[in-house]
Amino acid sequence: MTDQITRPTRSLHDRVAIVTGAGAAGDGIGNGRASAVLLAEAGCSVICVDRDLGLAERTVEMIHQDGHGKALAVKADVTDENDCKVAVEAAVRRFGRLDILVNVVGVGGATGTAVDVDMADWAKGMELNVGSMVKMSKFAIPEMAKNTGQWRGSIVNMASVAGLRVGNPHLLYPTSKGAIVNMTRAMAAHHAPQGIRVNCVCLGMVYTPMMYEGGMTEEAREARKNRSLLKTEGNGWDVGAAVRFLAGDEARWMTGVVLPVDAGATVAAGSELPASASINPPK
Repeated sequence: MTDQITRPTRSLHDRVAIVTGAGAAGDGIGNGRASAVLLAEAGCSVICVDRDLGLAERTVEMIHQDGHGKALAVKADVTDENDCKVAVEAAVRRFGRLDILVNVVGVGGATGTAVDVDMADWAKGMELNVGSMVKMSKFAIPEMAKNTGQWRGSIVNMASVAGLRVGNPHLLYPTSKGAIVNMTRAMAAHHAPQGIRVNCVCLGMVYTPMMYEGGMTEEAREARKNRSLLKTEGNGWDVGAAVRFLAGDEARWMTGVVLPVDAGATVAAGSELPASASINPPK
């Protein structure tokens, strides 16, 4: 007897997702907001989680204005275990199930190298960047496991190319993002028997409200662009599209994947070398 071969669908109709860090300043398009809007566009019901309820509510308004999917704003501090539990309970209470978790929340965190980093700030940064994802998953996975079918749930963790390559002047950020990469792989192995996929998006030089609110100079933006093969700058929509793909059925045979969304930054090392520096220089 052979299994029936089914065609994957792009639709997320009847699926329910939680997106953390779903807010953004004003009408700005951050990674979380873009992910929430694009999931809803595919028919998903989305719980928009943010510690600032007003920002999450603005994302919900955008989803409703688009006329796709359903959405609910939930205020939560994802470093607080009880808040994470409440967010998952809100999803199940409102929509009856949970299929997708997108862990977006993260910060630059403590500055400095191993010599001068403030260890209290280090602990806070690791708790927010890594611990929050564990806490959300702790409550989301049991709900996903209740679903039926071969693919019962999908988790997408947000990391960075800083977790894959050198170049960041501080220790906390690349360390925490590298931890997310390997945490994703471990979670994929742990929860595959439950039919739950776990994948990771590694962002490159993305220009989001978090970046431009800090007053980044044009010179700095150009330098960031030039670190990639395509010499371009991404935005939240580029990230959201990758999240939507990994969350849905088109990626149903993918788990433990670390997907760079970076215009080729992770493979750009050495790309600026002249041909004469090659092991086989032109004659």
